[in-house]
Amino acid sequence: MSRADADAFETLSHSERGRVLDGLRRGASRRDILSLLGSAGLGLVAGNAVFGGATRALAQTPKRGGHIRVCTYTSSTADTLDPAKQTTASDYVRCNFFYNKLVFIDQTGAPTPELAESFDSPDARTWTFAIRKGVTFHDGKALTPEDVVWSLKRHLDPAVGSKANTLAKQMASVEASGPNEVRIVLTGANADWPMILGTSHFHIVQAGTTDFSKGIGTGPFICKEFTPGVRAMAVRNPNYWRQPGPFLDSIEFFGLADEQARLNALLSGDVQIAAVINPRSLRVIESAGGFNVLETKAGLYTNLIARLDEGPGANPDFVLGMKHLLNRNQIRSAIYRGYAEVANDHPIPSTNRYHAADIPQRSFDPEKAKFHFGKAGVLGSTIPLVASPAADASVEMAVLLQQEAKKIGLNLDVQRVPSDGYWSNYWMKNNFCFGNINPRPTADLLFSLFFKSDANWNESRWKNETFDQLIVAARAERDEAKRKQMYHDAQVLVHEGAGIGIPTFISNLDVHSGKLKGIRPMPTGGLMGYAFGEYAWLDA
Repeated sequence: MSRADADAFETLSHSERGRVLDGLRRGASRRDILSLLGSAGLGLVAGNAVFGGATRALAQTPKRGGHIRVCTYTSSTADTLDPAKQTTASDYVRCNFFYNKLVFIDQTGAPTPELAESFDSPDARTWTFAIRKGVTFHDGKALTPEDVVWSLKRHLDPAVGSKANTLAKQMASVEASGPNEVRIVLTGANADWPMILGTSHFHIVQAGTTDFSKGIGTGPFICKEFTPGVRAMAVRNPNYWRQPGPFLDSIEFFGLADEQARLNALLSGDVQIAAVINPRSLRVIESAGGFNVLETKAGLYTNLIARLDEGPGANPDFVLGMKHLLNRNQIRSAIYRGYAEVANDHPIPSTNRYHAADIPQRSFDPEKAKFHFGKAGVLGSTIPLVASPAADASVEMAVLLQQEAKKIGLNLDVQRVPSDGYWSNYWMKNNFCFGNINPRPTADLLFSLFFKSDANWNESRWKNETFDQLIVAARAERDEAKRKQMYHDAQVLVHEGAGIGIPTFISNLDVHSGKLKGIRPMPTGGLMGYAFGEYAWLDA
């Protein structure tokens, strides 16, 4: 259908467009629609153009109904519906089914009101959120400021064990400041505070909730079933406050750690979405036909981790040697088939406005690696390296490192462990392994969650007082040029001192049936920033 047809349809008034679309839904023929348009004073040619545009518009209108099955790449008995304890992308998806946040990060990467109708601050330190009226939880209880206050304060309670505690500690006070208002006072100014409240852990739950297995929230779906490590069943919330979604009647969401199993399930029609598909599988998918690839470039990375407080990483020369042994271009081309960009051992991707492009690129240099390994006294020894399919492509990276290390006299013993239990039993517990970090929308979040000395997820146990002070100061800095310089200096410190090697930023590839519509890339991560459920619809 031509662009001219679409333009012709848009020239009609809102009510005229509505009558035409309603007629098409009821099965009206071209003759019927042209007759209707004729009464509106349109000639035959113009009428045909409007009919064509209306047909196209109707085809793109989301339809209600249908059930889909979705498989992701990770699942374990540690799966949770407690927003404070989310760890994996699978947790983020499930919680987005059932809960909302005060703030939603939109397609442009900007914070927009969600359960808050508005938010503002005179000084970036005191923030006032007007709470949306008319919102109810799945059990019929009305949303109140008390629910918001309780949900946010949970993150400050050590007994909860919130994964967002480091971020939440910026809140000096949280209180209901009116019948539909919450005021948050921070320990220091943070211009990005609404963005922080738009991230996964800050979903709003009912005050006093202790049993999170039922997933009672204000979200687009109601939890029908949740069995950790097995599956979640989500059914449409008929009283959802944000219209017109959701469109699907129900979603079954489960994990298949093996990528080939996810691929087979997709090709057989057993699932309609397979998350995190390897680029090497795209040729098979394209030849099969009937599928669409959702490529998300948002700063996802798999990183090599050497703990600095124990094991071989306690020697800085070992860490530097491993960074020089990462063949970034080979990882990009051989493992990710070009669906990645070369990174430089800091977490800020080129899509972020604070990316420090002038830091000299760390090179693949086996001779330099050998020199540093020699200084560390590890040449000729055997060092265990733990990898798992749970950390995307870490097994392939480990094998490449093993091959290069062998050439210069270092034996890496690659220990492949199962996906199930990797994040709870190996990550941040083993002294030499891999991580897999989901995208975050701001530089502050990446630095605060993974590199600040008191961060719960400080993977390499790196501690740098100058870095910590920079991050706190950058939050409050309103001069953009000064703030950019602070984040530049922070990237330099991570690049030089942290015990992690980031070889590439990975394009996340999710593949779905061509009959599934409404899915588009979001800057907050794969599967539409883990929130596809609200927007996807079936064109059956």
